[in-house]
Amino acid sequence: MRRLEACALLLALVAPLSAQARDQIRIVGSSTVYPFSTIVAEQLGRGGKFKTPIVESTGTGGGFKLFCAGVGVDTPDLEDASRRITQSEMNLCAQNGVKEIAEIKIGYDGIVVANSKKSPRQAFTLRQLFMALAKQVPGPNGHLVANPYKTWKDVDPSLPDLRIEVLGPPPTSGTRDAFAELVMEGGCKSFPDLKALKDKNEDEFKQVCHALREDGAYIEAGENDNLIVQKLVANPKAFGIFGYSFLEENQDKIQGSTIDGVAPEYDSIAQGRYPVSRPLFVYVKIAHVNSIPGIREFIAELTSEKAMGEDGYLAERGLIPGPSAERARERENASKLKPLERVEG
Repeated sequence: MRRLEACALLLALVAPLSAQARDQIRIVGSSTVYPFSTIVAEQLGRGGKFKTPIVESTGTGGGFKLFCAGVGVDTPDLEDASRRITQSEMNLCAQNGVKEIAEIKIGYDGIVVANSKKSPRQAFTLRQLFMALAKQVPGPNGHLVANPYKTWKDVDPSLPDLRIEVLGPPPTSGTRDAFAELVMEGGCKSFPDLKALKDKNEDEFKQVCHALREDGAYIEAGENDNLIVQKLVANPKAFGIFGYSFLEENQDKIQGSTIDGVAPEYDSIAQGRYPVSRPLFVYVKIAHVNSIPGIREFIAELTSEKAMGEDGYLAERGLIPGPSAERARERENASKLKPLERVEG
Protein backbone atom coordinates (compact mmCIF):
# COMPACT_ATOMS: atom_id res chain seq x y z
CA MET A 1 0.00 0.00 0.00
CA ARG A 2 2.82 2.34 0.92
CA ARG A 3 4.47 1.67 -2.45
CA LEU A 4 1.24 2.61 -4.26
CA GLU A 5 0.99 5.80 -2.18
CA ALA A 6 4.62 6.63 -2.98
CA CYS A 7 4.04 6.11 -6.72
CA ALA A 8 0.91 8.27 -6.59
CA LEU A 9 2.85 11.03 -4.82
CA LEU A 10 5.64 10.85 -7.42
CA LEU A 11 3.15 11.10 -10.29
CA ALA A 12 1.47 14.06 -8.60
CA LEU A 13 4.83 15.85 -8.45
CA VAL A 14 5.87 15.03 -12.04
CA ALA A 15 2.54 15.84 -13.74
CA PRO A 16 2.59 19.60 -13.09
CA LEU A 17 6.13 19.82 -14.46
CA SER A 18 5.12 18.20 -17.75
CA ALA A 19 2.14 20.55 -17.99
CA GLN A 20 4.21 23.70 -17.46
CA ALA A 21 4.45 26.11 -20.36
CA ARG A 22 7.81 26.69 -22.02
CA ASP A 23 9.64 29.87 -21.08
CA GLN A 24 11.21 30.20 -24.54
CA ILE A 25 9.54 30.91 -27.88
CA ARG A 26 10.02 28.29 -30.60
CA ILE A 27 9.96 29.34 -34.27
CA VAL A 28 10.23 27.06 -37.33
CA GLY A 29 9.98 27.48 -41.09
CA SER A 30 11.50 29.26 -44.07
CA SER A 31 15.26 29.40 -44.56
CA THR A 32 14.72 32.80 -46.24
CA VAL A 33 12.90 34.32 -43.25
CA TYR A 34 15.19 32.53 -40.76
CA PRO A 35 17.89 35.27 -40.68
CA PHE A 36 15.28 37.97 -40.03
CA SER A 37 13.56 36.05 -37.21
CA THR A 38 16.96 35.22 -35.73
CA ILE A 39 17.96 38.89 -35.57
CA VAL A 40 14.66 39.86 -33.92
CA ALA A 41 15.03 36.92 -31.50
CA GLU A 42 18.47 38.21 -30.51
CA GLN A 43 17.05 41.70 -29.96
CA LEU A 44 14.36 40.26 -27.67
CA GLY A 45 16.93 38.23 -25.74
CA ARG A 46 19.18 41.24 -25.22
CA GLY A 47 16.38 43.00 -23.36
CA GLY A 48 16.94 40.59 -20.48
CA LYS A 49 13.26 40.02 -19.72
CA PHE A 50 12.82 36.98 -22.01
CA LYS A 51 15.01 34.13 -23.16
CA THR A 52 16.23 34.36 -26.75
CA PRO A 53 13.71 32.46 -28.91
CA ILE A 54 14.82 29.25 -30.63
CA VAL A 55 14.62 29.64 -34.43
CA GLU A 56 14.90 26.59 -36.69
CA SER A 57 15.31 26.55 -40.47
CA THR A 58 13.05 23.69 -41.58
CA GLY A 59 11.73 25.06 -44.87
CA THR A 60 8.27 26.59 -45.22
CA GLY A 61 6.45 23.33 -45.99
CA GLY A 62 8.27 21.36 -43.30
CA GLY A 63 7.63 24.16 -40.83
CA PHE A 64 3.89 24.14 -41.47
CA LYS A 65 3.77 20.39 -40.76
CA LEU A 66 5.35 21.03 -37.36
CA PHE A 67 3.34 24.20 -36.69
CA CYS A 68 0.05 22.50 -37.59
CA ALA A 69 0.73 19.34 -35.58
CA GLY A 70 -1.29 20.62 -32.64
CA VAL A 71 -1.50 23.00 -29.70
CA GLY A 72 0.79 22.57 -26.72
CA VAL A 73 4.33 23.08 -25.45
CA ASP A 74 5.73 20.37 -27.72
CA THR A 75 4.67 22.27 -30.87
CA PRO A 76 6.07 25.54 -32.34
CA ASP A 77 4.59 28.95 -31.58
CA LEU A 78 5.43 30.78 -34.80
CA GLU A 79 6.02 29.82 -38.44
CA ASP A 80 8.30 31.68 -40.84
CA ALA A 81 7.06 31.41 -44.43
CA SER A 82 8.42 32.55 -47.79
CA ARG A 83 4.98 32.05 -49.33
CA ARG A 84 1.44 32.36 -48.07
CA ILE A 85 -0.13 29.51 -46.12
CA THR A 86 -2.30 27.27 -48.31
CA GLN A 87 -5.89 26.35 -47.59
CA SER A 88 -4.86 22.70 -47.23
CA GLU A 89 -2.33 23.71 -44.57
CA MET A 90 -5.00 25.72 -42.76
CA ASN A 91 -7.25 22.66 -42.90
CA LEU A 92 -4.45 20.50 -41.46
CA CYS A 93 -4.00 22.98 -38.62
CA ALA A 94 -7.75 22.97 -37.89
CA GLN A 95 -7.89 19.15 -37.91
CA ASN A 96 -5.17 19.08 -35.26
CA GLY A 97 -6.77 21.69 -33.03
CA VAL A 98 -4.88 24.77 -34.26
CA LYS A 99 -8.05 26.79 -34.77
CA GLU A 100 -6.72 30.35 -34.77
CA ILE A 101 -3.72 31.60 -36.76
CA ALA A 102 -2.65 35.20 -37.25
CA GLU A 103 -0.81 36.25 -40.42
CA ILE A 104 1.84 39.00 -40.52
CA LYS A 105 3.42 40.17 -43.78
CA ILE A 106 6.88 41.38 -42.82
CA GLY A 107 8.11 42.59 -46.23
CA TYR A 108 9.32 41.30 -49.58
CA ASP A 109 12.14 39.30 -51.08
CA GLY A 110 13.45 38.45 -54.53
CA ILE A 111 14.52 35.00 -55.69
CA VAL A 112 17.90 35.17 -57.39
CA VAL A 113 19.77 32.94 -59.80
CA ALA A 114 23.35 33.64 -58.77
CA ASN A 115 26.87 32.52 -59.59
CA SER A 116 30.42 33.13 -58.43
CA LYS A 117 32.05 36.47 -59.16
CA LYS A 118 34.92 34.45 -60.66
CA SER A 119 32.64 33.91 -63.68
CA PRO A 120 30.84 36.41 -65.94
CA ARG A 121 27.48 37.70 -64.78
CA GLN A 122 24.65 36.08 -66.74
CA ALA A 123 21.47 37.42 -68.29
CA PHE A 124 18.56 34.98 -68.41
CA THR A 125 14.95 35.13 -69.52
CA LEU A 126 12.13 33.25 -67.82
CA ARG A 127 11.78 31.16 -70.99
CA GLN A 128 15.47 30.18 -70.96
CA LEU A 129 15.32 29.15 -67.28
CA PHE A 130 12.22 27.05 -67.91
CA MET A 131 13.85 25.33 -70.90
CA ALA A 132 17.01 24.64 -68.89
CA LEU A 133 15.33 23.27 -65.75
CA ALA A 134 11.95 21.78 -66.73
CA LYS A 135 11.60 18.01 -66.63
CA GLN A 136 9.73 18.12 -69.95
CA VAL A 137 9.93 20.74 -72.70
CA PRO A 138 8.19 21.18 -76.06
CA GLY A 139 9.97 19.21 -78.77
CA PRO A 140 10.34 20.07 -82.49
CA ASN A 141 6.81 18.84 -83.23
CA GLY A 142 5.32 20.67 -80.25
CA HIS A 143 4.84 17.54 -78.14
CA LEU A 144 6.45 17.37 -74.71
CA VAL A 145 9.72 15.45 -74.51
CA ALA A 146 12.21 14.69 -71.75
CA ASN A 147 14.52 17.70 -71.42
CA PRO A 148 17.38 17.07 -73.89
CA TYR A 149 19.49 20.13 -73.09
CA LYS A 150 22.92 19.44 -71.60
CA THR A 151 24.50 22.90 -71.78
CA TRP A 152 23.20 26.46 -71.51
CA LYS A 153 24.26 26.96 -75.13
CA ASP A 154 21.92 24.09 -76.12
CA VAL A 155 19.07 26.14 -74.63
CA ASP A 156 20.05 29.35 -76.42
CA PRO A 157 23.14 30.09 -78.56
CA SER A 158 23.58 33.38 -76.68
CA LEU A 159 24.26 31.51 -73.41
CA PRO A 160 27.64 30.03 -72.38
CA ASP A 161 28.83 26.60 -73.45
CA LEU A 162 28.69 25.27 -69.87
CA ARG A 163 26.96 22.21 -68.48
CA ILE A 164 23.62 23.11 -66.85
CA GLU A 165 24.24 22.80 -63.11
CA VAL A 166 21.84 24.59 -60.78
CA LEU A 167 21.80 24.19 -57.00
CA GLY A 168 18.41 24.87 -55.45
CA PRO A 169 15.99 24.18 -52.62
CA PRO A 170 14.03 20.95 -52.00
CA PRO A 171 10.23 20.53 -52.35
CA THR A 172 9.65 21.49 -48.69
CA SER A 173 10.99 24.99 -49.38
CA GLY A 174 8.80 28.03 -49.94
CA THR A 175 11.54 29.35 -52.21
CA ARG A 176 11.08 26.26 -54.40
CA ASP A 177 7.31 26.86 -54.48
CA ALA A 178 7.76 30.51 -55.41
CA PHE A 179 10.41 29.68 -58.04
CA ALA A 180 8.00 27.19 -59.62
CA GLU A 181 5.18 29.73 -59.67
CA LEU A 182 7.13 32.81 -60.75
CA VAL A 183 9.95 31.45 -62.91
CA MET A 184 8.84 28.07 -64.22
CA GLU A 185 5.24 29.12 -64.88
CA GLY A 186 6.42 32.41 -66.37
CA GLY A 187 8.69 30.61 -68.82
CA CYS A 188 6.13 27.88 -69.46
CA LYS A 189 3.51 30.43 -70.52
CA SER A 190 5.86 31.74 -73.20
CA PHE A 191 4.80 28.67 -75.21
CA PRO A 192 1.26 29.30 -76.59
CA ASP A 193 0.12 25.66 -76.29
CA LEU A 194 1.21 25.44 -72.66
CA LYS A 195 -0.32 28.82 -71.88
CA ALA A 196 -3.62 27.56 -73.33
CA LEU A 197 -3.35 24.43 -71.17
CA LYS A 198 -3.63 26.59 -68.03
CA ASP A 199 -7.14 27.67 -69.03
CA LYS A 200 -8.18 24.13 -69.98
CA ASN A 201 -6.67 22.15 -67.11
CA GLU A 202 -4.74 24.08 -64.45
CA ASP A 203 -3.72 20.93 -62.54
CA GLU A 204 -2.14 19.42 -65.65
CA PHE A 205 -0.52 22.78 -66.44
CA LYS A 206 1.15 22.85 -63.01
CA GLN A 207 2.27 19.23 -63.30
CA VAL A 208 4.07 20.08 -66.52
CA CYS A 209 5.35 23.53 -65.65
CA HIS A 210 6.41 22.97 -62.03
CA ALA A 211 8.26 19.68 -62.55
CA LEU A 212 12.04 20.14 -62.34
CA ARG A 213 14.66 17.90 -63.91
CA GLU A 214 15.85 14.82 -62.04
CA ASP A 215 18.84 13.98 -64.24
CA GLY A 216 21.46 15.97 -62.31
CA ALA A 217 21.04 19.36 -63.98
CA TYR A 218 19.00 20.57 -60.98
CA ILE A 219 20.59 19.60 -57.67
CA GLU A 220 18.62 19.77 -54.43
CA ALA A 221 20.95 21.40 -51.94
CA GLY A 222 18.82 21.31 -48.77
CA GLU A 223 17.36 24.14 -46.71
CA ASN A 224 20.70 25.78 -45.86
CA ASP A 225 21.10 28.63 -48.34
CA ASN A 226 24.53 29.48 -46.95
CA LEU A 227 25.66 26.04 -48.10
CA ILE A 228 24.57 26.89 -51.66
CA VAL A 229 26.63 30.08 -51.49
CA GLN A 230 29.69 28.09 -50.37
CA LYS A 231 29.23 25.61 -53.23
CA LEU A 232 29.00 28.42 -55.78
CA VAL A 233 32.27 29.85 -54.51
CA ALA A 234 33.84 26.40 -54.85
CA ASN A 235 32.35 25.80 -58.32
CA PRO A 236 32.31 28.96 -60.50
CA LYS A 237 30.53 27.06 -63.31
CA ALA A 238 27.39 26.40 -61.23
CA PHE A 239 24.37 28.58 -60.46
CA GLY A 240 22.30 28.71 -57.28
CA ILE A 241 18.72 29.65 -56.39
CA PHE A 242 17.97 31.42 -53.10
CA GLY A 243 16.54 34.59 -51.55
CA TYR A 244 17.91 38.08 -52.21
CA SER A 245 19.03 38.51 -48.59
CA PHE A 246 21.72 35.85 -49.07
CA LEU A 247 22.95 37.68 -52.17
CA GLU A 248 23.03 40.90 -50.16
CA GLU A 249 25.12 39.25 -47.43
CA ASN A 250 27.61 37.71 -49.87
CA GLN A 251 28.08 40.38 -52.54
CA ASP A 252 31.84 40.06 -52.24
CA LYS A 253 31.65 36.44 -53.49
CA ILE A 254 28.55 36.04 -55.69
CA GLN A 255 26.42 38.01 -58.16
CA GLY A 256 22.80 37.83 -59.24
CA SER A 257 21.86 37.19 -62.86
CA THR A 258 19.48 39.57 -64.59
CA ILE A 259 16.08 38.05 -65.41
CA ASP A 260 14.16 39.49 -68.35
CA GLY A 261 16.63 42.37 -68.32
CA VAL A 262 16.20 43.37 -64.66
CA ALA A 263 18.87 42.89 -61.99
CA PRO A 264 17.94 41.63 -58.51
CA GLU A 265 18.51 44.83 -56.56
CA TYR A 266 16.82 46.48 -53.60
CA ASP A 267 15.05 49.16 -55.68
CA SER A 268 13.94 46.85 -58.50
CA ILE A 269 12.36 44.44 -56.01
CA ALA A 270 10.78 47.20 -53.91
CA GLN A 271 9.30 48.85 -57.01
CA GLY A 272 7.99 45.54 -58.40
CA ARG A 273 10.13 45.67 -61.56
CA TYR A 274 12.12 42.52 -60.79
CA PRO A 275 9.97 39.63 -62.09
CA VAL A 276 10.82 37.13 -59.34
CA SER A 277 9.75 38.80 -56.10
CA ARG A 278 7.42 37.55 -53.35
CA PRO A 279 6.03 38.55 -49.94
CA LEU A 280 7.38 37.06 -46.70
CA PHE A 281 5.23 36.10 -43.71
CA VAL A 282 5.26 35.10 -40.06
CA TYR A 283 2.30 33.09 -38.70
CA VAL A 284 1.33 33.08 -35.02
CA LYS A 285 -0.42 30.30 -33.11
CA ILE A 286 -2.87 32.45 -31.15
CA ALA A 287 -3.57 29.74 -28.56
CA HIS A 288 0.07 30.02 -27.39
CA VAL A 289 0.18 33.79 -26.97
CA ASN A 290 -0.95 33.87 -23.34
CA SER A 291 0.98 30.77 -22.25
CA ILE A 292 4.42 31.26 -23.83
CA PRO A 293 6.11 34.41 -22.48
CA GLY A 294 7.42 36.97 -24.96
CA ILE A 295 5.32 36.22 -28.05
CA ARG A 296 3.56 39.59 -28.06
CA GLU A 297 6.86 41.36 -27.42
CA PHE A 298 8.57 39.43 -30.23
CA ILE A 299 5.78 40.40 -32.65
CA ALA A 300 5.93 44.05 -31.55
CA GLU A 301 9.69 44.11 -32.15
CA LEU A 302 9.37 42.35 -35.52
CA THR A 303 6.76 44.80 -36.83
CA SER A 304 8.39 47.94 -35.41
CA GLU A 305 9.78 50.60 -37.76
CA LYS A 306 13.24 50.09 -36.28
CA ALA A 307 13.06 46.47 -37.49
CA MET A 308 11.03 46.27 -40.73
CA GLY A 309 11.00 49.96 -41.68
CA GLU A 310 12.85 51.46 -44.65
CA ASP A 311 15.86 52.26 -42.45
CA GLY A 312 15.32 49.28 -40.13
CA TYR A 313 17.92 46.73 -39.13
CA LEU A 314 16.17 44.01 -41.17
CA ALA A 315 16.47 46.11 -44.33
CA GLU A 316 20.21 46.26 -43.67
CA ARG A 317 20.19 42.43 -43.85
CA GLY A 318 18.29 42.25 -47.14
CA LEU A 319 14.58 42.48 -46.27
CA ILE A 320 12.68 44.67 -48.75
CA PRO A 321 10.19 46.74 -46.68
CA GLY A 322 6.62 47.10 -47.88
CA PRO A 323 5.08 50.56 -48.46
CA SER A 324 4.60 52.69 -45.32
CA ALA A 325 0.80 52.30 -45.35
CA GLU A 326 1.14 48.52 -45.64
CA ARG A 327 3.65 48.41 -42.77
CA ALA A 328 1.27 50.44 -40.59
CA ARG A 329 -1.59 48.07 -41.42
CA GLU A 330 0.49 44.97 -40.66
CA ARG A 331 1.64 46.52 -37.37
CA GLU A 332 -1.96 47.20 -36.35
CA ASN A 333 -3.08 43.70 -37.38
CA ALA A 334 -0.18 42.19 -35.45
CA SER A 335 -1.15 44.05 -32.29
CA LYS A 336 -4.71 42.70 -32.54
CA LEU A 337 -3.75 39.17 -33.72
CA LYS A 338 -6.98 38.75 -35.65
CA PRO A 339 -7.41 35.11 -36.78
CA LEU A 340 -7.01 34.36 -40.49
CA GLU A 341 -10.28 32.91 -41.75
CA ARG A 342 -9.54 31.64 -45.24
CA VAL A 343 -6.78 31.93 -47.80
CA GLU A 344 -7.83 33.99 -50.82
CA GLY A 345 -7.21 32.65 -54.30
